[in-house]
Amino acid sequence: MFIAMNRFQIAEGKEADFINIWKSRETFLDEVPGFTSFNLLQGATDEGITLFTSHSVWESRQAFEDWTHSEAFRKAHANAGGGPSKDIHMGPPKLELFDVVI
Repeated sequence: MFIAMNRFQIAEGKEADFINIWKSRETFLDEVPGFTSFNLLQGATDEGITLFTSHSVWESRQAFEDWTHSEAFRKAHANAGGGPSKDIHMGPPKLELFDVVI
């Protein structure tokens, strides 16, 4: 099993806007072999920034890497970084990748 996480720093007061962006976007993950599950996690707010993490579970690292080179990935990320979400992010997301060991 393999887990891919993106950490997002969101401006305090913009949490609902960020969540709504995720609720309304098409991920195309249901088309992808090896995809298992997805969660969007909300953490604490500190110094005007709320931490969020997207958490996706994959059957293998290869399944995740195949997705990153797929048409489904391109479609899901076509509008990333622009539009109304521009004022919400307090910096770029940070990708973290994990092999499950236990």
